[in-house]
Amino acid sequence: MEEVFLSLGTNMGDKLKNLSAAIHAIEAEIGQVSVVSGIYETEAWGFSCEEHFLNQVIVIQTSMDPGQLIEKCLFIEKGMGRIRSGSGDYESRIIDIDILFFGNQIIEQESLQIPHPLLHLRRFILEPLCEIAPELIHPVFGKPLSELLSTCEDQGIVHLMNWQ
Repeated sequence: MEEVFLSLGTNMGDKLKNLSAAIHAIEAEIGQVSVVSGIYETEAWGFSCEEHFLNQVIVIQTSMDPGQLIEKCLFIEKGMGRIRSGSGDYESRIIDIDILFFGNQIIEQESLQIPHPLLHLRRFILEPLCEIAPELIHPVFGKPLSELLSTCEDQGIVHLMNWQ
């Protein structure tokens, strides 16, 4: 079994329902969810849109290899109604599931890069990551996530939601 960190993001439809449905699908299709961060409201990153995102990070235990995992993540996204325009541009989405870490593996393929190559530039990923694993060492940079967050230049608004 491998410990895997995934990020979830949504800015369309019933965003809370989308996150919950993604977690249930991940448990059914991929592996046991062991840790779930809080839910963060964030600005769009890389493009402009009116709807803010809800983002969170989860940790799962899976017996899949990275190739199988990315295929299942894409399958879940499509099953939830995500349509990719094919333009390569950032856009609104019902759900986005990204592999952040797959154990300590470093994978650099055209279709899959692990750790996620932009996570250190994205406050909306680093905040929930640091909530659940601040001392986790990034296998490429050799630094704890808390240090990557403290030096992150992204000034986007990332707000932990209070659901009480």
